Amino acid sequence: MELLLAITIGVLVATSVYLMLDRNVLRFVFGLVLLSNAVNLLIFGSGRLTAGAPPLIDDGAYAPTGLVANALPQALVLTAIVIGFGLLAFALALVYRTYMTLGTVNSDEMRVAEPAADAKEAGR
Repeated sequence: MELLLAITIGVLVATSVYLMLDRNVLRFVFGLVLLSNAVNLLIFGSGRLTAGAPPLIDDGAYAPTGLVANALPQALVLTAIVIGFGLLAFALALVYRTYMTLGTVNSDEMRVAEPAADAKEAGR
C-alpha cells in the first residue's frame, strides 16, 4: 500500500511541475493545487499507514491501549486542506480579475507594468 502511495505522490508531483511550467496562469494555479495535494499525501503517508483503531483513549486511561493510528498527520492534513482551499479561492479570484482587466491569462502577455519597447528606444 505504501508503494502505491509513493507512486501516486510521484505522479502528482510530476504532473504539477508540468502544469506549473506552462505560461497559462490558470494551469499554474491547478499545478499548485496538485502540488499541495501531493504534499498532503506525503504528510499523511509519513504518519505510517496502519490498520489500527482510531486514536481514542478509554475512560480512566492515560494513554491509548493497543495499536492506534497517528492523529498528528491527520490533523496537519486537515489544516492544510482548509488553507489550500482558501488559497485556491483567492488565486482563482485573482486570475479572474486579471483576465477581466487584461483580457488574457498568458503570463508573457501580462506586461502592463513594464514600459513598451518603443518607450525604451525613445529614451536613448
